[in-house]
Amino acid sequence: MREPVLARLALFLCAGLLCAGQTVASETSEGGLSYGALVMAGGRYDNLRMCVGSDAGVKGGPMADIQLVAKYALSSRRAIAFHLPVMRPILFGAAFDMLQFEPEVAYEHQIPLSGGRSLVTGPGLGVSLHYGPDYESDLDNRGDEFFAAGPYISCLLALASESGNTLGLRGIYVPLFSDEHSTGTVLGAALELAVLF
Repeated sequence: MREPVLARLALFLCAGLLCAGQTVASETSEGGLSYGALVMAGGRYDNLRMCVGSDAGVKGGPMADIQLVAKYALSSRRAIAFHLPVMRPILFGAAFDMLQFEPEVAYEHQIPLSGGRSLVTGPGLGVSLHYGPDYESDLDNRGDEFFAAGPYISCLLALASESGNTLGLRGIYVPLFSDEHSTGTVLGAALELAVLF
């Protein structure tokens, strides 16, 4: 049986993210690599996936996650960050028998401000993987499950402290494609706090 096109797309995007992460990790001998955690919470419009925090038929709802972050400083003002979601994949898999996994590589550019602080902005690109029912379902009335995947596109605007911790707003756009369902659109925004160890 022919492998679905979307499954190959998902594998290709995941492989690209892993290669980007490996490239960052391979440069650790040069220094400039730091680790941290990111907490985010916000809301989204989502006309494809079921939201465990919304009633059946509601297109979207709240979103939240805790992520691990690896950041490599390219210079004093530029960095590449890899975001690995932890809370949502584990929670959705263990409690709801669903998959929502959205790892991301982001570019960050700092604009110095007074007092050692800086403005941080930059785009992000990742992959969004989904397996579960659509938005017409809820926890008590689940519809047919399906696989969907697509690019995860984001943009950050944040304020960074002298130590590198950031607090800001990230906007996201995700087109989701499925062999078994119509194309979906996800639009959202979340406040995020990133703390470096």
